[in-house]
Amino acid sequence: MPTFELRHDDIDPLLEGLAIFGTGGGGSPAWGKAILENDFASGRVPRVIDLEEIADDSMVVSGGIMGSVNVLEKMGTENVMRHWEQRFELLEVTRVMEGLVSRRIDHVVPFEVGGLNTPVILSLGARMGLPVIDGDALGRSAPETQMTSFIGHGVSLTPMPLVDMKGNVVVVQHAADPTFADQVGRFVITQGGGLGANNHYPMSGKTAKRVIIPNTISASLALGRSVIASRKQGVDPVAVVAREVGGSMVFTGEIRAMQEEEALGFYFTSAELAGDGEFAGRAAQFVIKNESMYLALDGKPRAYFPDLVLLVEPGTGRGIMSVELHVGSRLSLIAVACHPRLREAVLSGEAEAAFSPARYGRPDDRYQPLEELA
Repeated sequence: MPTFELRHDDIDPLLEGLAIFGTGGGGSPAWGKAILENDFASGRVPRVIDLEEIADDSMVVSGGIMGSVNVLEKMGTENVMRHWEQRFELLEVTRVMEGLVSRRIDHVVPFEVGGLNTPVILSLGARMGLPVIDGDALGRSAPETQMTSFIGHGVSLTPMPLVDMKGNVVVVQHAADPTFADQVGRFVITQGGGLGANNHYPMSGKTAKRVIIPNTISASLALGRSVIASRKQGVDPVAVVAREVGGSMVFTGEIRAMQEEEALGFYFTSAELAGDGEFAGRAAQFVIKNESMYLALDGKPRAYFPDLVLLVEPGTGRGIMSVELHVGSRLSLIAVACHPRLREAVLSGEAEAAFSPARYGRPDDRYQPLEELA
């Protein structure tokens, strides 16, 4: 899709699509809506550029906000928007990155697809007057900074500057282990008021064209439009989602038991579902670490991160956030193979530790592609 300006009436369909691709995480669409509405009200209009249109010698970075969902909710959207008009930590940390790489940033790209984390990068681009690349590092959301196509294709996560809400600035200049920078970031933000931002993965435009998962913003917008249209037309939105994303509906049922906890900046959930309808008599078990990470059907593995398990609401096709889940929640689960670039990354030796099932509590497992498990 060629370069385009986001329009105000794109907000709702974009957020619908982002929430679905977010696989249970990526931030609440309500926050994304507040961010984009605030930008339009302030005269800032995000621009999105096709990946192939960027110059090979341009400087591209990624980044995002870091922090606890609880801190955001306690502050509330109005207070956070007011704070960001005075101090936008994501802009501050991007300026720190410009100092580290000794040049101006030309483009920013979302770390992940998500209802909050894509809009916040669109806001950064609008505030800096830079076009945001139509793509991201995953084609979905992920709980940890090293879980990206980028790192599996040899792009360094570091240097990674961090700025917290109190104004502290910390730079992870180099990390021997790919998980170290994320651990440092979460410690810094926890100590610095629970909210802040990071910037990472500096790369050239030439490299970006090789490693970014392309067209995920425009795909989210198109998916959202289709879902909204299906509701108005009386067509099953869940079937529309499965068709639009090229996935398979693998389960529909109700959560019968779950365990949940928030620890180390992550929201963990283990849930058991009993099937209904065409899945009556069957059972599903899944693990969420902010996002859906593992799915088993009738006790057998069906999907491992980074392949996608979309959590959608039966009847509406709405993408459900992991924090919404409770015993009695009904879910439709749609399995989708991750983008080939991400598949290559997870199968590369360099990214094995970054993507390991041990990161979501299954140390004895190894990643197997969705198609092999079908």
